Amino acid sequence: MSAITVDGLWKFYGDYPAIRDVSFTVEPGACMALLGRNGAGKTTLLRVLAGLSLAAKGTVSILGQEVRQEEARKKIGVLGHGIGIYDELSAIENLKLFARIYDLPDAQRTAEMWLEKTGLEKVATGMVREFSRGMRQRLAVARAFLHNPQVLLLDEPFTALDDKAIAVLQTLLREALRNGKTVMMSTHQLREALELATHVGLVNRGRLAYTGERTAEMLSDPGWLYRNYGEA
Repeated sequence: MSAITVDGLWKFYGDYPAIRDVSFTVEPGACMALLGRNGAGKTTLLRVLAGLSLAAKGTVSILGQEVRQEEARKKIGVLGHGIGIYDELSAIENLKLFARIYDLPDAQRTAEMWLEKTGLEKVATGMVREFSRGMRQRLAVARAFLHNPQVLLLDEPFTALDDKAIAVLQTLLREALRNGKTVMMSTHQLREALELATHVGLVNRGRLAYTGERTAEMLSDPGWLYRNYGEA
């Protein structure tokens, strides 16, 4: 059973097709780097895969279940721009809230563990509205991981992270992949993404211009994919 199955996906904004007849599969344990220029449709595609936006046509399945079903959504961890972080709560209150939403057995302990993993334990009771952008991003990382999701959908996960935080996120992602989790991430940080990726997808004007295994050539020359497929 594939971790992610996308079949004939279309998404419109008015009359504009932001996603155009996209189909692909991602197998369990794979890491797909979703590449493309600004406005190519990466964020829109990830939002549809996460069940946060409805497609006009086509289907999305997560581990064999339609993505809008409750059981499917519990298996997804999402990291995006401003998703799921509440400014008027503290860091630990945010994580305890989501731990309860996911019906985890010990919300306090889970929240404390993920604050420590992301280096936020010293500001556990700090209000999120007072956090720097980097601290907010680390808290969003903790929120995406805390319920042990089988599929991680990450939109520009390295944005606003300092070098230490990037290393923390890379460690978490490698650990997830070793444990058989599936990762799909959009990014402009080609080097970081390609080092983790087993597969690559290139989105160009709403279409999937390329999908396949990440090759050594891509890793040694990150611009190769854009030169060969970016203007298709």
